Amino acid sequence: MRRTILIIIGWLAVVLGTLGVFLPLLPTTPFILLAAWCFARSSPRFHHWLLYRSWFGGYLRHWQTYRAMPPGAKPRAIIVIILTFALSLWLVKILWVRILLLVILSCLLIFMWRIPVVDAKQQKH
Repeated sequence: MRRTILIIIGWLAVVLGTLGVFLPLLPTTPFILLAAWCFARSSPRFHHWLLYRSWFGGYLRHWQTYRAMPPGAKPRAIIVIILTFALSLWLVKILWVRILLLVILSCLLIFMWRIPVVDAKQQKH
């Protein structure tokens, strides 16, 4: 029963993480990390798929090895975050929603800024 629940939560997290790539209010990274955690404890097959065959595999393997983002990923992520929030702020006309979006944007940017990046020299050691 526990295994089944973890698999369901893992797949739900994969779906939400994938949606988070396109929707600014859904964070991708925590959902994909949750999916990896669930699959690691419930299904070696799904865990292997997530690490080696999914869109997120390279980033997950890098995170598991170094507990950091690969070089170049942080600026790309920050640009995507800013662009999606800029589009949302442009489309939304309700003031309190705009303020909420700005608060969420600020929190995400602070979170991203704090994640370490492992450069090429550090990866070799």
